[in-house]
Amino acid sequence: MAHISSGNGFQFDRPASPGVVRPKGSVGKEEALRMELEALDKIKREKRHTLPVTASSVNSLPNPMTQTSNSRQEKDLIVFSESETQKEEQKDKFEDIDLEKLTKEELEKLLLDDSFGVNKMTRPSSLLGCNLSASYPGRHAFNPASFHWTPTPTHAQTPIFPSVPFPKPPCSFQNGFSPALSPFISQPTPFLSFTPVQPPAALVYQQPAVTPEMAKLFDKIASTSEYLKNGRSSSMETESGSVKSLEPMPQPSEPPNISRFEWLDLDPLNKRKEVEIEETRTVSGCPFTEESGTAKDPWDAVLLDEHEVVDNGSPSVQVKSKETLATQPRRASTGAAVTRSQSLNIPATSTDHSPDKQVYKGSTNALSKYSILQGNEAQNLEVVAFCEDISKLRLKFPHVDLATNPGYVLSPVITQRDAGGDRGSSVKVSIEISDSQQPVTFTCDVSSPVDLLIMQALCWVHDDLNQVDISSYVLKVCGQEEVLQNKHSLGSHEYVQNCRKWETEIRLQLLFLSTMRRDLARTAEDDISPIVLEKYLGLVERPFKEAVTREGLAEYLEGYHKQVHLCLQNESTLYKTVDSVVQSVKNLCCALDEIETPAITDAIKRFKRSVNLPRTRSPEAGATSSASTGSANGYASSVEESLAGLTDAVFDLAKLYLRSFCSTTPGCMMEEDRRDSREASGTTEHLQFTLFAVHGIPATWVSSFEKYYLMCALTHNNRNLFKPVQSKKVGTYKSFFYHIKWDELINFPIAVALLPLEAMLSLSLYGVLNQNANNSPDSNKQRKGPELLGKVSMPLFDFRRVLSRGSKLLSLWTSPQVLQPGAAGKGKNPSERIILQVDFPSPAVDVLYVGPQENGCPDPQSLEPLDLGDRSEIEKLCARASAFGLSRADRQLLWDQRYYCRDYEYSLPKILASAPSWDWGSMGEIHSLLHHWPPLSPVSALELLDSKFADTEVRKVAVSWIESSSDDELADYLPQLVQAVKFECHLNNALVIFLLSRALGNVNIAHYLYWLLRDTVQDPAFGQCYDRILGALLCLCGTGLRAELEKQTRLVQLLGALAEKVRQASSSTRQVVLLEGLERVQSFFQKNSCRLPISPSLVAKELNIKACSFFNSNAVPLKIALVNADPLGDEINVMFKVGEDLRQDMLALQMIRIMDRIWLQEGLDLRIVNFKCISTGKDKGMVELVPSSETLRKIQVEYGVTGSFKDKPLAEWLRKYNPAEDEYEKASENFIYTCAGCCVATYVLGICDRHNDNIMLRSTGHMFHIDFGKFLGHAQMIGSFKRDRAPFVLTSDMAYVINGGERPTSRFQLFVDLCSQAYNLIRKHSNLFLNLLSLMTQSGLPELTGVQDLKYVHDALQPQTTDAEATIFFTRLIESSLGSVATKFNFFIHNLAQLRFSGLPSNDEPILSFAPRTYTIKQDGRIRDASIFSYQKRYNPDKHYTYVIRILREGQSEPQFVFRTFDEFQELHNKLTILFPLWKLPGFPSKMVLGRTHIKDVASKRKVELSSYVHNLMRGSTEVTQCDLIYTFFHPIARDDKTEGVEGLSKTLEIPPVSPTTGRVEGEVKLSVSYRNSTLFIMVMHIKDLMSNDGADPNPYVKTYLLPDPHKTSKRKTKIARKTRNPTFNEMLVYSGYSKETLKQRELQLSVLSAESLRENCCLGGITLSLKDFDLSRETVKWYKLTTVPYF
Repeated sequence: MAHISSGNGFQFDRPASPGVVRPKGSVGKEEALRMELEALDKIKREKRHTLPVTASSVNSLPNPMTQTSNSRQEKDLIVFSESETQKEEQKDKFEDIDLEKLTKEELEKLLLDDSFGVNKMTRPSSLLGCNLSASYPGRHAFNPASFHWTPTPTHAQTPIFPSVPFPKPPCSFQNGFSPALSPFISQPTPFLSFTPVQPPAALVYQQPAVTPEMAKLFDKIASTSEYLKNGRSSSMETESGSVKSLEPMPQPSEPPNISRFEWLDLDPLNKRKEVEIEETRTVSGCPFTEESGTAKDPWDAVLLDEHEVVDNGSPSVQVKSKETLATQPRRASTGAAVTRSQSLNIPATSTDHSPDKQVYKGSTNALSKYSILQGNEAQNLEVVAFCEDISKLRLKFPHVDLATNPGYVLSPVITQRDAGGDRGSSVKVSIEISDSQQPVTFTCDVSSPVDLLIMQALCWVHDDLNQVDISSYVLKVCGQEEVLQNKHSLGSHEYVQNCRKWETEIRLQLLFLSTMRRDLARTAEDDISPIVLEKYLGLVERPFKEAVTREGLAEYLEGYHKQVHLCLQNESTLYKTVDSVVQSVKNLCCALDEIETPAITDAIKRFKRSVNLPRTRSPEAGATSSASTGSANGYASSVEESLAGLTDAVFDLAKLYLRSFCSTTPGCMMEEDRRDSREASGTTEHLQFTLFAVHGIPATWVSSFEKYYLMCALTHNNRNLFKPVQSKKVGTYKSFFYHIKWDELINFPIAVALLPLEAMLSLSLYGVLNQNANNSPDSNKQRKGPELLGKVSMPLFDFRRVLSRGSKLLSLWTSPQVLQPGAAGKGKNPSERIILQVDFPSPAVDVLYVGPQENGCPDPQSLEPLDLGDRSEIEKLCARASAFGLSRADRQLLWDQRYYCRDYEYSLPKILASAPSWDWGSMGEIHSLLHHWPPLSPVSALELLDSKFADTEVRKVAVSWIESSSDDELADYLPQLVQAVKFECHLNNALVIFLLSRALGNVNIAHYLYWLLRDTVQDPAFGQCYDRILGALLCLCGTGLRAELEKQTRLVQLLGALAEKVRQASSSTRQVVLLEGLERVQSFFQKNSCRLPISPSLVAKELNIKACSFFNSNAVPLKIALVNADPLGDEINVMFKVGEDLRQDMLALQMIRIMDRIWLQEGLDLRIVNFKCISTGKDKGMVELVPSSETLRKIQVEYGVTGSFKDKPLAEWLRKYNPAEDEYEKASENFIYTCAGCCVATYVLGICDRHNDNIMLRSTGHMFHIDFGKFLGHAQMIGSFKRDRAPFVLTSDMAYVINGGERPTSRFQLFVDLCSQAYNLIRKHSNLFLNLLSLMTQSGLPELTGVQDLKYVHDALQPQTTDAEATIFFTRLIESSLGSVATKFNFFIHNLAQLRFSGLPSNDEPILSFAPRTYTIKQDGRIRDASIFSYQKRYNPDKHYTYVIRILREGQSEPQFVFRTFDEFQELHNKLTILFPLWKLPGFPSKMVLGRTHIKDVASKRKVELSSYVHNLMRGSTEVTQCDLIYTFFHPIARDDKTEGVEGLSKTLEIPPVSPTTGRVEGEVKLSVSYRNSTLFIMVMHIKDLMSNDGADPNPYVKTYLLPDPHKTSKRKTKIARKTRNPTFNEMLVYSGYSKETLKQRELQLSVLSAESLRENCCLGGITLSLKDFDLSRETVKWYKLTTVPYF
């Protein structure tokens, strides 16, 4: 009986012809030939009743059964070995054929011979047993030998490789035909009880080798027209005959026309499946359909059944009815299941396999064999869609548009309002013209447009300007590759502003537009180049190791294929090859980040069981039946069946990994999604998913942590939608690798209908420490709670708005500390991924999010007026700087009255933040409100890009509002916009498209966006997203700019390697290492010039090696001197630093630059020094060096190590570089303005770690700060000592320059006014700074992580106070900073550290601020005893208490008495702490007291505390008690003379007070008078030019009364200003409870008095103001002349 296999896996026994019964046992040769002819006739008859099918790939295993798809008839069912005679005949026949001379026509004639196509024996012997498919892996060679026929049952084969064949002997030659599916296969048959023929033991043969002559013959055949017409083309015809179900198929009207030439089909891999997919959808009653649309075999369910029934060693399968199979749910899978078309040897192409794919030959890349790895199932479709949108974006910016593709850099423009004294000012301009030997120099107004300058310059070279096109000329900046913008004014350009700031010449060059270098312009080729995101990312550093490529994965699959082939080839020794197969799977999983899916685990178990199945004797056939000879599932053996399941699992994992982490295949296109869907709003099911496992965990976790659990949070707008759900606690498991396995279903009791579109699933992995582990990181038992090991987030709806389905692989974010928690054991490389596998349900239809209809928005005119109380409260809430600090009641009020808030610009973000819900039902109202709101300014719209606004539509509208900003304005906020991408749910969003579109039109934007993206690629959580955006930018920017960026990257790599070597080298070898490295960098410049990362307009052509050096600081940064490529430019000096994170410096400098922009726009020019800084990678970057500048330390140490305590160093240094009086006055003025700006900026930003080595002074008087490693109030600590104690740095030597001497002058009042004005202007933009910093909270900066850091800036800006109150507040800060001794002491300590003193200074240099020099024990003699004797009250210069110390020395009979203040004791203790950090010193009394400090009670208490301190100090270690610092402290100084000591105390107290004096009155007072809320506010601001009778500096203060006041109840007074004729008070005197009518009847009397310590206070003058003369509805600020008034 001919044994035929049905399509559903059952084997039917059917007579070969009617009336003929076959004997059991062996079959003879003649009988077999007759059987073959009968079978062929049978096939021809049945062919007429079936649908036409297309050719499939040539099979190397016997496969006469009907395939589910891509099937064709097989004519050769049985092949016999040829006799020697026949072989010789064939050999002689074909030896005469010369393939080289054989034409295509002759070959076609030969091949079309009837005997050649039908009779196997007339075919060339060299073709016997060979697979003619060109996709056959030619490197598998076979030795030519005779082989024997073995009758084996034909059966269905399920593929191990869905697209790759591999041979398995014994094999019959396949001629390319496959039998069509017979009608009886889908009908009930009465022959199921017949026993199939049991074949004898298989005879092994070897196939003939594919010789070079055969290869030539194949090439000839493939090139014939008949093959192209009937072979290849026929393979692409509609496969309408493929059987898709078990239902009876309709019969065709005509039999198909089968060409005799079909066996020449050499390329079965080029079959398309699209038509088959269409047919699948048209066949009715098909219960089994792949998710991709391809047909399924119902017996695939059997493959996935874990229960195998084995009876007496014979494998059998439990039969299930069709109805049961139809309703059985399939396990969620990401890949195609095994079908009959995917046999062990016939490759099935993926559904999107292109018909013009290159035919695979032996040496071709292995990837071409595995088309399934390039199909859409193995692609990240979100990235594919993103690439398509990028291509569409590029079409909007054609290269021929010069407006968006100039090819050069435009000079940045800063819009500013002219200051009062700057209006109409003129500048000198020098313009280089090619036709003129000398530059043209003239003077023009700063407000003149650039076009006018061009016209004036052309007047020198052209007589008639009417014939000149002004627009065809540009002005290039000398020394920089940038041009001025013709439509803007000259003074608005940043370059011109810097020239005016430095008082340097404005040098320009007039160029014809056509002669400008346009090397950065895009070309026509750039406009049509394919968008391949990975193409230009070779030099980009990534936080994780690069995922395995598709080509690399194909190689792993090829290795697996070889092992499977060897396993099947040697079935008699399966147990020897099973380990190799398992190892190949393990190797593949290891390459895929050690991911082992449950399907692979189960398949490996089934494979091992199938190999170990026992062999038994069949009672019916008497032949051996084993695992290798039969299976009821359509496989030759259970081994093949298990390998098919294993291959299915391997390919599922490969596709899942590829679409999760790998780049997409170039040219991959999005296909229309034809899956059915239903709206999410109608889905009442709860959100649920399965946490399967964490793969690829470090080895140290196994021993360090006992249990693990996951916290699952559902978030939106950065807030939880529901209480987080915790998984069960589990340990680690070991299969192939260690992993953490839960396999737990997580259910959120929230309906899918309520989920917002942007809902995020946040998963955090925690580890419970193993307290018993020897290498536990918690061995010190300081951490006992669970430790956060990693976290990851993913959107629940994909980019198509479809709810997540199927398996997801998520890369956990982990820190390096977590990866290596213990010192023992080898941890996981931080660059390797740790993967979390999450499985979502896979419903039959997609759940699609469809937003609700928008609600109507009422007309503002139709709203009823609010009552005054609510309106006042709403105005107050809308005026707030941000939503920070809003209470629940405030939010409720804002939302309820949202329609009344449209007139307040800053109110929309607060209202949206106050929305009670963002679920599906609320979105209609929110979107309606958004679309009817007046457009916000770009700066205000930035807040809507924060993490608290995740809604896609809100962010899209915000971007549309930001689009109105210019490119130069956008550049200021570019870092925040790049960070805001982290808050987007998907890659393709409005913000990314906006950034890329601006980069397409502006070189500056593209340049800085490149470096910002390169930096953010390092982010472990969002790096993959930024990686793709960076790839898109490089695809869009064009060849020219891309080449420049690549050169910059190479330069940075060279400098980074050099800086690291210099840093690691010893001090003695650093110079040699530097010179060697500079030579390598110089060789880079010998090949090309290069633009610098800090600015695309700076082009360097070589190094000035002689001027290069390094700085002697901890990081040892390099000073790099570069020769300007422009001969008209100056040398370029930059600093390159490694080992420090420069992102914080970038942020601080950005904030200062924005502050400067605000001040300039408001007409206040504080002459801020802005220099560029850019991070070029992890802990490295480049900083611009400001020329002609020095650190304060270097200036101060010229006056000794105690130069920081002296007042004149800064002033004398400035005078040295500005000897003329007018030059010095200008430098002093620059110092006043820049110092005011620095004080405000450093206070608002909380810049800490301020010492004299990171404050710099330019020779022109401009002061500026560098090195912003500490900010937002994170002070530098020395143990428990806080180095930064003052609000900001303002020392007496700075005040000396400001005042022009030791005494306070009106210049200091100017300084205070500048500080107050600048502070109030920044406060008006509090919202901007809070938003910018908030957008950076996810940037990874260690000192900007959350609300607590933003709170510092919020509190520093005082947004809720008035300008007057803020002025008073900042004035107090100035006083506090100027009076701080800690700042000078900090400078002094830094001087010591930088000068690298091993001990104290020499005796000629003092170590205490009040001691003239250093004294030792040898000079003064050893101190036997020291104690506090008493305390005294002193009045010089201010009231204070001094403590009398009684000292007894060896060799002296009488004690000595010295006088020291509390602050001097504290200075001693602080310096002792630094000198002896390891010694335990006695505790020092606290300086902080409640209430007044300089009173008797405080002095009495401190006397006791200081006595204890001195007592314990002098009884300490001799190293401390005998050090020079102690003896210098106790050494008598001039003030310790007895005439000022104990004996003089009583005399001082007995002096009677002096009566007030009268005389000539001079001076003016500045007052601010305002009235609001029934309160009169009198702010005393400044007094200048006071005069006293004795000529000494008075101690002025102000006293006021509201007259008449007989009981003196209206007295108010200010604090006392010491020893000054020009005091600044900025104090508010308040009179509450007065109506305007009452005040109009009052007079304000103000008196200025001098507080005297030894006599009565004297009056220095006063004024009397009638309040009826004031307009109390507005503030009045005015200077008033002091006169003689009656002293009240």
